[in-house]
Amino acid sequence: MNFRKAILLGILLLFGSSVYAQEQKVEVFGEYSYLRFNPTLSYLKNRSFNGGGGGVQYNFTGYFGIKAEFMGYGSTNFTIPAGTYNIPKLSPNPIVVNAPITTQGNMFTYLFGPVVRFPISRVAPFGELLFGGSNSNGYANQIKGICNNFTCISSPSNLSGTQHPFTMALGGGLDIKVSTNFSIRPIEIDYILTRYTNPLTSTNNQNSFRYSAGAVLHF
Repeated sequence: MNFRKAILLGILLLFGSSVYAQEQKVEVFGEYSYLRFNPTLSYLKNRSFNGGGGGVQYNFTGYFGIKAEFMGYGSTNFTIPAGTYNIPKLSPNPIVVNAPITTQGNMFTYLFGPVVRFPISRVAPFGELLFGGSNSNGYANQIKGICNNFTCISSPSNLSGTQHPFTMALGGGLDIKVSTNFSIRPIEIDYILTRYTNPLTSTNNQNSFRYSAGAVLHF
């Protein structure tokens, strides 16, 4: 008898998740986002970007969906301290910076990929793996800042403007359902990989951290 009850409970739970999936096919979300960006420059520690954005998620089932996400971050300072720098890509001779050079840079990310959810009553933890791109003028503005003060050779095309490298996000978060059509997202944490060409070193990978929080509308 207990075995039959267990089977019946399993069927009801499966049916319940199917109904939930049918009723909650589309999610639209908006978030604040904090990005701790690692520019991989020996003289510059991690930079803090603040911004936000949103996106849409389509749920095929109660457990699996596809997400499209767009985030924008305001300018933050990139300061080159006084010192001597060998930058073959910009000058055949050592560049002596007598006074700090401060420039600014912003960032925009656009990512897409699968999301796996584990709904438990009103709480739904989720994991995600997103791929796409980003753009930032942070490195390009540093080059311009250096070349405005020193004589530079012609900059390679991949260093002279805003870059659009491969970008990936791996992480997850937690949604708490407030009503049938509304949830709050108190936490979403992701590891962010970007592949910006670094003008001062040969490093092309930046390993960064992102925290986001916001609200979700269900349809």
